[in-house]
Amino acid sequence: MKEIKVPELAESITEGTIAEWLVKKGDQVEKGDPILELETDKVNVEVNADASGVISELLKEEGDDVEVGDVIAKVDENGEAGGASDDSTEEKQEEPKEEKQEEQEASQPKEESGSEEKQESSNDQQKDVIATPAARKRARELGIDLSQISARDPLGRIRPEDVDAAAKGGSEPKETPKQEAPKKEKKQEAADEKTEFDKPVDRIKMSRRRQTIAKRLVEAQQNSAMLTTFNEVDMTNVMNLRSERKQSFLDKHDVKLGFMSFFTKAVVGALKEFPLLNAEIQGNEIIQKKFYDIGMAVSTDEGLVVPVVRDADRLSFAGIEKGIMDVATKARNKELQLEDLQGGSFTITNGGIFGSMLSTPILNSPQVGILGLHNIEKRAKVMPDDTIQARPMMYIALSYDHRIVDGKEAVQFLRRIKEMIEDPYDLLLEG
Repeated sequence: MKEIKVPELAESITEGTIAEWLVKKGDQVEKGDPILELETDKVNVEVNADASGVISELLKEEGDDVEVGDVIAKVDENGEAGGASDDSTEEKQEEPKEEKQEEQEASQPKEESGSEEKQESSNDQQKDVIATPAARKRARELGIDLSQISARDPLGRIRPEDVDAAAKGGSEPKETPKQEAPKKEKKQEAADEKTEFDKPVDRIKMSRRRQTIAKRLVEAQQNSAMLTTFNEVDMTNVMNLRSERKQSFLDKHDVKLGFMSFFTKAVVGALKEFPLLNAEIQGNEIIQKKFYDIGMAVSTDEGLVVPVVRDADRLSFAGIEKGIMDVATKARNKELQLEDLQGGSFTITNGGIFGSMLSTPILNSPQVGILGLHNIEKRAKVMPDDTIQARPMMYIALSYDHRIVDGKEAVQFLRRIKEMIEDPYDLLLEG
């Protein structure tokens, strides 16, 4: 019998959640065959069989959390496929037992069935009583009928202390000052207040990835001095350039010319002028990066992921567009690998594709800068000759870590991006 364990995944990943079993008990597998899909903090990975044989036992279920090294299944190297027939045999063996049990129940005295009816009616009454889960559990432990307990709660909800009071003597619990209640009871009461609702609700377990996203977003705000500065960009020249070149660009490079390549090029140019926005803090040191790996925030059904376009400073507009299309497609098809998400020196997020007018993006730690793009809308703008024109305008936002980036640098960084976007021909010439 061969044990299948959760393998080493990556240096930073030590646990995961079983998303889906790809095999079932009795299935024949070959060494290297994928047997389950494991959801980790970053990506979903497949776990392969360590040996050939028949799956004799699945030790974990879908939704279970597992750690590296945990035994999750067993393979019988000498077994033969066809676990289903064994199950049918077991069912046949169990059938006589079930028949005997039914005969015994039929031969029981009527008095006994009457007591069962009483028990069922008692259970129905208890179900109708409004009580917290903790109170129901406590009542079962003490063998107390919830319908015989009076609640102190103004809403009539029975709590654990009401059950304890009834157990000590009588259904009418004595009033006790709130300040004298033990701390544990107060904590339990607070927890019950959070989990009890008088109206229908759905409880949905957060996926591991969503939990990780939530945790890291909170950490980013708690562990950095995050500020956001804003500006607006006139997109007229970029839009005109795209209209002029989009077909020839598509014919030549087999990829569409989008806005993201312009902003990526502008970000790289601005990072070279303001290098502290391409850095991170490690202890008492500032790590100033000499490479330009730009993270692209991509929205998926399971949450936001930030795959990285490597060496964006060395890529052409077509190279950037292909890189963005590649990582976005992999993200939506759940094909991202761990290396696609690791590293990154700066991030761009585009809420404009969902219609966002203005927002404050949260840092992608340990990075110290993130650029937020927004919706393009025509707005009245005063031109240099004092005329007023309707121009396609976009608000842009830069969130930055004030611990190492001063406001002056942040404002100048964002203004430099504005200048390059508003003069895209210069941006093209400078590469």
